[in-house]
Amino acid sequence: MTRRTKIIATIGPSSEDDSTLKAMIAAGMDVARINMSHGSIEEGVERFHKIRAASKAMGQPVGILVDLPGPKVRLSKFAAPLLVANGDEVLLAPGDEPSTEKKIFVKYESLLTDIHVGDRLGIGDGAIMLDVTSHEGDHLVARVDGGGIVQGSPGFHIPSDRLRISTPTTEDLRILDAFVELGVDFVAVSFVRSAHDIRRLGIEPAPRGPLVVAKIETRAAVANLDGIIDACGAVMVARGDLGLEMSIAELPHLQKDIISRCIALGRPAITATQMLESMIDAPAPTRAEASDVANAVFDGTSVVMLSGETAVGNDPANVVETMAALAERADERFDYEGWALHIKRDRLSEPQGLDSAVTDTMTMATWRAATELGAKAIICISRSGFTVRAIARFRPEVPIIGVTPEPRTFGQLTMSWGARPMMIDRIENNVETVRTAVDLAKREGHVRTGDLVAVLGGSTATIGATDTLRVVRVP
Repeated sequence: MTRRTKIIATIGPSSEDDSTLKAMIAAGMDVARINMSHGSIEEGVERFHKIRAASKAMGQPVGILVDLPGPKVRLSKFAAPLLVANGDEVLLAPGDEPSTEKKIFVKYESLLTDIHVGDRLGIGDGAIMLDVTSHEGDHLVARVDGGGIVQGSPGFHIPSDRLRISTPTTEDLRILDAFVELGVDFVAVSFVRSAHDIRRLGIEPAPRGPLVVAKIETRAAVANLDGIIDACGAVMVARGDLGLEMSIAELPHLQKDIISRCIALGRPAITATQMLESMIDAPAPTRAEASDVANAVFDGTSVVMLSGETAVGNDPANVVETMAALAERADERFDYEGWALHIKRDRLSEPQGLDSAVTDTMTMATWRAATELGAKAIICISRSGFTVRAIARFRPEVPIIGVTPEPRTFGQLTMSWGARPMMIDRIENNVETVRTAVDLAKREGHVRTGDLVAVLGGSTATIGATDTLRVVRVP
């Protein structure tokens, strides 16, 4: 079985050269992430063009995800790496002066107003926690819980219900404008708290615009999850900040619940943060990391994401290859039948509009037909990609081939579980389009003469309900 779970890899100083990008594509990178929390727009645009060029040279579709920084608070840059030990006291002050061992400056002007004694703050992904013990004039005093090396300009976690900065920020919108003009495939919105944050982007819905990924990393986002899922195109379980907002004991259960809800509604679900973090330096993952990846797949994850492992790690291509091997093996052991029945029970029993009900019924019927008739592939004909994402919910054991005339949809299908995107010139009447799609799938080696395939699409050439299923023999 070929790998069905997709891989996002973050591009950074260790991976932005042409040879490394090509090696990562060969190793299994499906989507490249440009993290705009670091670097300028110009640097991000340069990486965008490098990724597109490497994808074209390799003849392999690679989607591009631009991750907006959002209202991310950071510490002012450290003049030199600083070791803070468990139990140390540190001073925190608002400002952008260089941070030192005597005082750490936070790039958040309302720090002294918004943070109270007793608050718990986090540095980076929370390896170092700070408990605020007193407020003294122009600074706060905090006690270190954990300890470690602090360097650069790391993120600083302030409880989201205290942040006065809204999502998206003015800088987010400026970054977004630049990449929408370039034709970016996906945009991730940080620190989402409600569906209103997604709507404030003001962009056209996919595929006319990028597919919007909502990052679930705040307590408010968990409370407003259904509305957020409805407003976005995909969801990221951003376990770093989410693990700081919620109880660490609750985090694994939240991960399962969020993923299950997203997939049931036809949205790809991304699991992110510290998946293979030891491989920033090490040539192989820890046993716990390997289990984490497999369990994320078993939870129903559509996409697993690599961050610092490929952005600043020693061997980005090796990390992608390792992730691909772990995900592929987990795909082999996935409970396909049990998952489909779970989706049928939890999704198809809900009240829906007519178009949604038709699509749900037809995708379920396609899964059953492909399974019971022994079809070799499911071919989905779709302008928007929704049909592909809808059938992917059921996790069919046969390949999903997503056929579209829309270049942006083609790129967005790189994030859809199990999907192999293919371009056609246009969608005509149903009979002609089915013939064209089957012929193209045969030419590209996805199916062979004599194979039985299920072809799913709409009865018209416009975007709407998925209402037509044909089971055909490949000529």
